[in-house]
Amino acid sequence: MRYQGREVDVEGRVRLVMESALTARDRVGVQDFVLLENYNSEATFIENLRRRFGENLIYTYIGSVLVSVNPYKELEIYSKQQMERYRGVSFYEISPHIYAVSDNTYRAMRTERKDQCILISGESGAGKTETSKKILLYYAVTCPTNDHMATLGDRLLQSNPVLEAFGNAKTFRNDNSSRFGKYMDVQFDFRGAPVGGHILNYLLEKSRVVHQNHGERNFHIFYQLLDGGDDDLLITLDLERNPQSYHYLGNCPRLSSVSDKNNWKVVMKALSVVGFSEEEVQKLLNIIASVLHLGNTQFGEGEEGETYITTETQITNLTKLLGVDGSALGEALTHKKLTANGEEMITPLNFEQAVSARDALAKAVYGRTFTWLVEKINQSLALKDEIFHSGKGCSVIGLLDIYGFEVLQHNSFEQFCINYCNEKLQQLFIELTLRSEQEEYETEGIAWETVQYFDNKIICDLIEEKHKGIISILDEECLRPGETCDVSFLEKLEDTLGGHPHFVTHKLANGKTRRVMGREEFRLLHYAGEVNYNVNGFLDKNNDLLNRNLKEVMCQSDNQILSHCFRREEVIDQKRPEMAAIQFKNSLTKLMEILMSKEPSYVRCIKPNDAKQPGRFDEVLVRHQVKYLGLMENLRVRRAGFAYRRRFEAFLQRYKPLCPETWPNWHGRLSDGVSTLVNHLGYKAEEYKLGR
Repeated sequence: MRYQGREVDVEGRVRLVMESALTARDRVGVQDFVLLENYNSEATFIENLRRRFGENLIYTYIGSVLVSVNPYKELEIYSKQQMERYRGVSFYEISPHIYAVSDNTYRAMRTERKDQCILISGESGAGKTETSKKILLYYAVTCPTNDHMATLGDRLLQSNPVLEAFGNAKTFRNDNSSRFGKYMDVQFDFRGAPVGGHILNYLLEKSRVVHQNHGERNFHIFYQLLDGGDDDLLITLDLERNPQSYHYLGNCPRLSSVSDKNNWKVVMKALSVVGFSEEEVQKLLNIIASVLHLGNTQFGEGEEGETYITTETQITNLTKLLGVDGSALGEALTHKKLTANGEEMITPLNFEQAVSARDALAKAVYGRTFTWLVEKINQSLALKDEIFHSGKGCSVIGLLDIYGFEVLQHNSFEQFCINYCNEKLQQLFIELTLRSEQEEYETEGIAWETVQYFDNKIICDLIEEKHKGIISILDEECLRPGETCDVSFLEKLEDTLGGHPHFVTHKLANGKTRRVMGREEFRLLHYAGEVNYNVNGFLDKNNDLLNRNLKEVMCQSDNQILSHCFRREEVIDQKRPEMAAIQFKNSLTKLMEILMSKEPSYVRCIKPNDAKQPGRFDEVLVRHQVKYLGLMENLRVRRAGFAYRRRFEAFLQRYKPLCPETWPNWHGRLSDGVSTLVNHLGYKAEEYKLGR
């Protein structure tokens, strides 16, 4: 039915949908953008957001899409009473809220028996992680439960502080930025009770372990351990409290917005709720401490250019904490093994190579431990067999909370992957909303007003196309024999992609662009705007190589976590492991398949200002996000068509009491029954259409 600001209630009276009075509407804006008179105007759209934000109304709909603006303060709208208000209530009946989306998704899963997913998107600092926590809390509190399920609910909720401690960090934009992507499935049984969960994690930003930009921090867990761990623990780990004693902890030890000491307590409690034993926690902390000691391992250079370790105490600490042979570790940090003509040779590393080997080990140890952590959480959330085999089938709601589009002062391989991921999600959003909308009209034989939108397939192809895309070129360059370096990769990009409308480099640019681009950069024109990427480090980060002799040392560790993370087969296997970008591309392809198989709901998160301040609404920043989240296109699509659609059968079933001829039963063709019903209610021809 056409959006005329009218709705039919059960008694058949037409009532106007208004927010109490027009004066209130002028102050607080409209709660669904579809109701804006001037829906084509971006200025009107942003003004509506601003009004609502000014009244602490952070949620607004575009049809069924929820737009959420980060308030940067606690709001009293998440209580148990609020949850009860939204439970089982029709979507548009009360004001927009994340609980309404949660409840609507849950009911769609129950009634339609179709798997659902909620896609949460927005840039770093817009509130994605907080949103996903609110959704989980809603299900934990409002779904039917018993003792086992109460435990599961606790575990689902407590997995968050654990993953945040090990996977989040302070960045320039956000004090609690997720530096990995997360897709979580919550499994429900036939009664609608949550019975299991599973997490997939994507591309942890391992480079942060060894280097952070100015004003940023390493992962939270390091600072939590130093600030919150008791004296005996720190003595056991040979650590001191001051973060600035550690090379890997950079230049920004304290956070004004967060207490590392309090969070340490929260994380320790969460580890025990999720099911980590005391011994596992100790082994985990040994690994965290070992990363700090690795960072403080120093090298000297002999007269012949050979490298040796100058900090023996660090090696002693590492031997104890990693559970490895100290002399073998020292040897592996300063030498590498090569196999030539079937013979093994050991060659010394120079100073730079030794520092690189040390950093590579720190990244590998931390990255693999994080993967282990996720596996361990998954075991504790796993569906119990008796439920699975009861034959009564489970339904799933998936939550995607993945890094937003990112433009930093220096953009490297990680930002390239993050922004590629956002291109894929945008492509999915376009496909699932705009295309499916148009196709539905065509299938139903109803005239459709075409909506112009930018199809970003051209950018996705530029990055991922076989043999010609940036990832393929990067892979070839990493595998090519002879001298390869980041600059040769850049030249190869210029040769292959020169002239592409979304790709430019210093060499290919016009004079004006040249002035703002470095010689070692390439620029991509993403759907969300331009980003310059510096090629330095691209090859190394894509190779993600760890010297074989370091792997040999690690797979003999008597720390069970590490012996699980470094398998002996890996050392024997001569096959080259997949490169980082290809692995990421493949995992994204799988993610897209998962999302395509589910019924999606969308939450689009917006950050109102860069200073993380409550009450401040920066129009330029918000306009940029409205543009690249495609919100105006989304609104135009909703307005171009009919906001309400139901199958004939469902429509008749719901409204047949309103017409004497269709009540109690209609015996003819369903479409005739619907016509009879709407004619009886006096609908005009332009207010509705009958599809097929």
